[in-house]
Amino acid sequence: MTSYYDLAAANDRVGELRPLLASLKDDRDEIARAQLHLEDLRTAGSEREAELKSAQAEMIVVVRRMEAVVRQIDVWGITLRDIGSGLVDFPALANGRPIWLCWKLGEDDIGWWHEHDAGIAGRKPLIELE
Repeated sequence: MTSYYDLAAANDRVGELRPLLASLKDDRDEIARAQLHLEDLRTAGSEREAELKSAQAEMIVVVRRMEAVVRQIDVWGITLRDIGSGLVDFPALANGRPIWLCWKLGEDDIGWWHEHDAGIAGRKPLIELE
């Protein structure tokens, strides 16, 4: 059964989400850089095997940290849409129908919503919520 957020509860959760999403985004960028570094090490041959193993181990630590953040977001019942922009959706009800309260990293409080089938392209200001 889905739990729904009201606007106040979702905005309270945003305070906890901000640092998690910022670290998730940083970790994603770190993984991208690490993958390039790993590729360079792989092409360097066996003389850099120890460095390759160390870089792989460091990458695993970052991936596990990312997984923990994603699990926490999931436990809260929030849907992570995009790591790069820190886009998340909170399940909510408006006049008895399910909607998403939509927020992304860099925004203040939640100011947007969209229908379940609309996605970010269908984001509308909360003032337009019927």
